[in-house]
Amino acid sequence: MCTAFYGLYSMQAKAADKKDERPNILWLTFEDTSAYEFGCYGNNEVHTPNTDSLAACGIQFMNAWSVAPQSSAARSSLITGCYATTYGMDVHPVAYDTPADIFFPQKLREAGYYCTNNNKTHYNSTTDNKICWDECDNRASYNSIKRQKDQPFFAVFNTVTSHMGRIRTFHTDGRRDYTQEGIYPELLSLPSYVPDLPEMRSDYAGHLEAVQDVDTWLGFYLKDLKEKGLDENTIIFFFSDHGGCLPRGKGYLYESGLKVPLIAYFPPKWQHLANNMVGKETDLVNFTDLGPTVLSLAGVKPPKHMHGKALYGKFADKNKRDVQFALAANQLHHFMPVRAATDGRFKYIRSYIPYRQFALRNYYQWGMPSNKAWDKLVLGGQNTNPDWKQTFEAHSAEMLFDLEKDPDELHDLSGIPEYADVLAKMRRALSGHIRTTNDLGFFLPDSRTGHILYEKVRQEKYPLDDLYLLVETAGTATPASLPLLEKAIVSPLPEMRFWGVVGYAKLAREKQIKTCPQALLALLQDTNAYIASEAAYAVSYLGKADEGVARLVTPLLDKDRKIGYSSLECLSLDSEMRDYIRPFVPELKKAAETLPRLENEAAGLMARGILVNLGELKIEELHGLEVYQKGLKLNHGRRAMLPLPY
Repeated sequence: MCTAFYGLYSMQAKAADKKDERPNILWLTFEDTSAYEFGCYGNNEVHTPNTDSLAACGIQFMNAWSVAPQSSAARSSLITGCYATTYGMDVHPVAYDTPADIFFPQKLREAGYYCTNNNKTHYNSTTDNKICWDECDNRASYNSIKRQKDQPFFAVFNTVTSHMGRIRTFHTDGRRDYTQEGIYPELLSLPSYVPDLPEMRSDYAGHLEAVQDVDTWLGFYLKDLKEKGLDENTIIFFFSDHGGCLPRGKGYLYESGLKVPLIAYFPPKWQHLANNMVGKETDLVNFTDLGPTVLSLAGVKPPKHMHGKALYGKFADKNKRDVQFALAANQLHHFMPVRAATDGRFKYIRSYIPYRQFALRNYYQWGMPSNKAWDKLVLGGQNTNPDWKQTFEAHSAEMLFDLEKDPDELHDLSGIPEYADVLAKMRRALSGHIRTTNDLGFFLPDSRTGHILYEKVRQEKYPLDDLYLLVETAGTATPASLPLLEKAIVSPLPEMRFWGVVGYAKLAREKQIKTCPQALLALLQDTNAYIASEAAYAVSYLGKADEGVARLVTPLLDKDRKIGYSSLECLSLDSEMRDYIRPFVPELKKAAETLPRLENEAAGLMARGILVNLGELKIEELHGLEVYQKGLKLNHGRRAMLPLPY
């Protein structure tokens, strides 16, 4: 199969023809696609010949993780070689001030490489995202006339043909006949964690069509490299930014959101840089490794501050990784830090605000018909399968899964005594990781503005160890934790107050405490909206629901309304609390009609979502009737397979 693209050249590895010659490096990236959606990863319901052939003559990574299940945090990790949380770049999709000179392509430019990006950046940094590239626009290419003769290149192309926007059509009316593409919705094998609904099958079929388009897009580059005489000198990396489009994929720290297809192809001339390896690679790798690897392949020593390791090249790190990590900060307006770790067999998910349901709505994703249908099934009381409602419920702060026996991560082992040692091992690994990487992901979003947080915590000698201890305690709090929490909620540091409140809210929701401390009640008036809203959630379970809900419905400042609505949505998913919210339905209906609701993060849209949870509005009406024609147009159309190499 390898000869399909490179048949003109001997398949025997050979050294570079010229002294000091360096390889070209090409990244072909796409979006929102899990590993299991390609033929070479075991999917027999999709036709991906180019990808399958590239995998057959390249290195196919079987345990590759994106660092995050959302694009901006994932790309922030790619461009820096570090976990996005180290620089506070983890909130999707918000740009914050970060240190200078952390984008690795600049080091390639300094080493003589021509670096182009066509043209996705999205690095969650206010630093000019194009500053590290020689060219970064929709014409940028290794074919640029600005690249000098024989100058090695590092080129990145990103296609959005597989982006969720392709099937974010609000309804399935007028959808194309996917059987014309060889995809039969009624015959598809759905993951066990999603319900078997017509909308689910249609969305999955639509996304598999996109996967086939990505495969065709890959073929354009393989053909162009060969025609331009660049194929024997170009190393290719082909991968998705994170997991796929079906519900509980993108945005979630399950394997469906993290495990990506990743293939590296080394032409015969450069196979010695990869120790002549061809075939399946089962070692743990993640996106922090790709930057160091590119530098190493170019003969540039990766900086010591990078968290990833060079997989190949002059500075390859031969040590295998025992455990790897991933992060999530939010579902758009819902701030809810989660971390994950795996040793390849066992998977650990640590949710630091465990009463925040994973299915709090990301209103962009809820434009998918499958998400709406799933939502209706579960919240409408029609669901009979406990597996399908897990993400709509509060969950354990710690979850442990055996990926070998339970690849869909449905059976939490964290409470089973025989797995106590494994749980403790993974807990220690993650606890050590957030400390060694100086994880800034527990700082509130509004605490990251007006300064470079990375530098501020060092200049002011911020007590990070105290913060980490509090954060870990809050999500697993018991009554014995109260002295620590009491001290935290009166701290002058907003992060300490917030995480102290989280501990109280966890205890209150689980009925481990019954009385409301005056200091907690006073935080309803805290000038920080995140603290006030979390306090309102907590006191609502401590006999102060009228005050708590009122505070969430009517913020001190109108700009903070979405923060309050986030906690209110969380509260409204608890059936026992809905009656406390119903007296405020008239105000919520007014907000739903008068506040902006066409944007994905608009407060009016969030108000409508809360009304859906209360049974006051149908899920089909969530985005309003005005989106019907928009969805119809999308169902009739098809995303272009762009960009092209030109």
